[in-house]
Amino acid sequence: MMKPTRKRIRNWRCGALALACAAAPLAVAAEPVADLEGPVGGWRHGGLSSELERYTAAYPKPPVDRGAQKYRTLIEGCLRKVGKAGRKPPTLVVNGTAMPLYTDEQGRFARPWAFGRGSNSVEIVSADGASRQRLQFYEADATKTQAKLRAVLTWDDPKAEVDLHVISPDGGHAFFASPLLPEGGGLDVDSVDGAGPEIFSSAAPRPGVWLFYVNYWGNFNAAGYNFEKGANERDLITAKLTLIYNENTLNEKRETLVVPLRKLGELALMKSVRF
Repeated sequence: MMKPTRKRIRNWRCGALALACAAAPLAVAAEPVADLEGPVGGWRHGGLSSELERYTAAYPKPPVDRGAQKYRTLIEGCLRKVGKAGRKPPTLVVNGTAMPLYTDEQGRFARPWAFGRGSNSVEIVSADGASRQRLQFYEADATKTQAKLRAVLTWDDPKAEVDLHVISPDGGHAFFASPLLPEGGGLDVDSVDGAGPEIFSSAAPRPGVWLFYVNYWGNFNAAGYNFEKGANERDLITAKLTLIYNENTLNEKRETLVVPLRKLGELALMKSVRF
């Protein structure tokens, strides 16, 4: 299945988020893992705005136009020490959800995320776990509707393109070609490289059974998309789905599910949830 032709890739202008903030490291002896440039700490009103609100960033490739997405913020910066190719990457932990952090050859990274209202945290942990870099900020955008259901998909192969598919109780289907559901909710973030994330959010999930699928759609490298066997890095891709209920409230609950993906085109049901 080919990606829709209406998708177009444009040049990325980092100035859209004029963020200049280096978070203070935790009280550990080791040096900070990275210099974090965004999101900024403290109180803020977040989200991309104007024309750029339509884009989600994929790094090191330019943004991909998905149309109806919004409320994305870039987590961006630069590793202070870049490991050799093939070595275990650092870990990016966002509000308790962990994923591999892949970079370019200079150590630059930029991952999109959909932050909800309230307290949020971003942490980078070195590959050996000895050094951590953490920042905390409060999202004060009162126009955001709090997500009662959020699904975050990540994977551990920087050259694989894995897609999240969400089926609502009335048969609605949210995925890369149709990010929004008719009853509301949809994909806020759809990354095409670097282990994700893909993030689905709903402020008012329809009662009934929700289905969450993961699809190893293809591969993605400097030349673009391809469907060549072995063009990815890992023989076994580990896809991880984190489901978050009532995010940033006293009633928040979460669960994490893991599924192996071995071949192109593989489709797996990750979770069936009844609301």
